[in-house]
Amino acid sequence: MAKSKAAADNDVVTIKKYANRRLYDTERSCYITLEDLGAMVRDGREFRVVDAKSGEDITHNVLTQIIMDEETRGETLLPVNFLRHLIGMYGDKMQSMVPQYLEASMTAFRKNQQDVRSALEGALGSNPLAEMTRRNMEMFQQAAGAFIPGAGGSKAKDAEIAALKAEIAELKSELAKKK
Repeated sequence: MAKSKAAADNDVVTIKKYANRRLYDTERSCYITLEDLGAMVRDGREFRVVDAKSGEDITHNVLTQIIMDEETRGETLLPVNFLRHLIGMYGDKMQSMVPQYLEASMTAFRKNQQDVRSALEGALGSNPLAEMTRRNMEMFQQAAGAFIPGAGGSKAKDAEIAALKAEIAELKSELAKKK
């Protein structure tokens, strides 16, 4: 059963950001931190952050700040070359396509992540890892082609593919032992 827009809006927590940089959770009636917002994201909790004075939606800026904080703590997730390519896309003719592409790529990655977890728990049928690997390789090749001109079959890439195939073979063997 699909939720109505009003019901869906009720599931979104409003966070107010004040001029003194404090964040106020209107659902729990308490002040929170960026770390709390990060935990809400990881828990799948929807929220929007608004400027307390103007009412402007500043969710994008706050989420970006959370990423910056995580990256400066040494928990880097975004490779330098990716960041360079991303920055290079600003002002490019293709800029308008990047957000949808990145969102679709992340959605596919999350789905594959769930499929791998299910496969390792024995919930999927007979050779799910080979299909996921094929899809992942296609996705990463497309991503590399979009951001790295001339990305193609280098020796390093061939070695990486061989290592991934070996790892898949090992996982398949472990799955077979569990059956």
